[in-house]
Amino acid sequence: MKYNIIAAAFIAFVIMGCSYRHDSKTNENIHKASLQLTAYNSDFEVFIEAEPFAAGQTSEIFAHFSHLENFKPLAEGSVTIHLRVGTDDIRQTIEQPVQEGIYRFSIQSATAGEGQLLFDVQTSKGVSQLLVPHVTVYANEREAQQAATDAVVTSNNSVLFSKGQSWKIDFATTEVRREPFGPVIRTTAQIQPSQGDERVITAQAGGVAFFSNDQVVEGKAVSAGQALFSIDDSSMADNNLSVRYAEAESEYQRAKAEYDRKNELVKENIVSQSDWLKAKTDFTNAEAVYNNLKKNFTAGKQAILSPISGFITSVLVRNGEYVEAGQPVLVVSQNRKLLIKAELQPKYFDRLSHIVSANIRLLNTDRTYTLEELDGRVISYGKSTHTANPLIPVLFQVNNKAGLLPGSFVELFIITRTNQQAIAVPNESIVEEMGNYFVYVQLTPELFEKRMIEKGATDGIRVEITKGIAEGERVVSKGAILVKLTQASGSLDAHAGHAH
Repeated sequence: MKYNIIAAAFIAFVIMGCSYRHDSKTNENIHKASLQLTAYNSDFEVFIEAEPFAAGQTSEIFAHFSHLENFKPLAEGSVTIHLRVGTDDIRQTIEQPVQEGIYRFSIQSATAGEGQLLFDVQTSKGVSQLLVPHVTVYANEREAQQAATDAVVTSNNSVLFSKGQSWKIDFATTEVRREPFGPVIRTTAQIQPSQGDERVITAQAGGVAFFSNDQVVEGKAVSAGQALFSIDDSSMADNNLSVRYAEAESEYQRAKAEYDRKNELVKENIVSQSDWLKAKTDFTNAEAVYNNLKKNFTAGKQAILSPISGFITSVLVRNGEYVEAGQPVLVVSQNRKLLIKAELQPKYFDRLSHIVSANIRLLNTDRTYTLEELDGRVISYGKSTHTANPLIPVLFQVNNKAGLLPGSFVELFIITRTNQQAIAVPNESIVEEMGNYFVYVQLTPELFEKRMIEKGATDGIRVEITKGIAEGERVVSKGAILVKLTQASGSLDAHAGHAH
């Protein structure tokens, strides 16, 4: 009750006192009602507070321009206002705002009747037009004042939140629309490395593994071709790599000398063609074996290089540990492409062929990404189950634009194709109070009604509203919790952000 009284007092204060007179005139000006109008286009919101229009009378107009992409004030640019009634077109151009977002006009129409207000906003990006239709210019000031008083928007459960306040925070409103909203499968999923994005580095020969330095640890960045560890089998009695290298080198030198000798003799037909071909084959094979060992064998050790650039995700052996040929030693991942794997109950199987997208909510930051934001796609889903695991796997692949951590878990909202439509609002629009849910419905861009709603399913970004708001209304989509706090405190200055 206390907050309702305060809100009502604020509303009355705005209606009776906010005429925006910069100069001090007579007291009768203080009690004039204010005409409030709103218009939108694809670029801007304009909220207009003006003295009611009467033929032959000058009306002061304060127009608050907000960029629709972020609801921040228009900082610079010229604005031309047109008041059109019949064939009359009264216009005025203001080059700069009196303060960020607020343009002040003074116009007078000599003709009474129904017309329209048109704003041409000229910025560095071009000209943008906003139209306010059905604007009436009355025959006299008394009729204009009475019409403005009758048009005042009131509500028993409203809160004043000025443009000056909303411009300072992360704030937005959105128009409620009926849109496709079908069945959503909500589950938990795990982030896994993509098959093509991860390499397991193995020992290419048996021996003792020695890491190149003490920086070969999990999380360390490595580049393609960088030496990571070496295999030393010089102390091994069997399958000694040093012995094999010496043997390969000796065989290479012998085969080369034999080939060079027969290559000269074959020209004089001293040796047969078949003997020459055999010498050439022996030399080619010996050279291949020798070059392979020489490439990877230096200073009595076999050097193991990273095949890709990325990060070390696993170190599977300790420095100085003996490894067999083919044994995994390190895992290097690029973390560029990741898999998101969910496991669903078989009851969802019929809906899996209709998956169109998914939303991914990070548990550590509560941030939600769409599959499209991460350049993701559906990879596959299971076509069968077995007794060891009766769940159906569903796999999505995404680009790691969000700093996703392989091995961690996310909340996944799988969206399936539907012909159903519903009213839905962003999750941020909803505030909770004592187990009930509310949204703030815009009455004017500075006055919002707290309205109870009933909600349905969510896709992680939007919530279905089954009762409480209608299509075409605007609701606060960002900053709703701050509007709630303002209503609770009742301490907002109704004139915050206004030019006086």
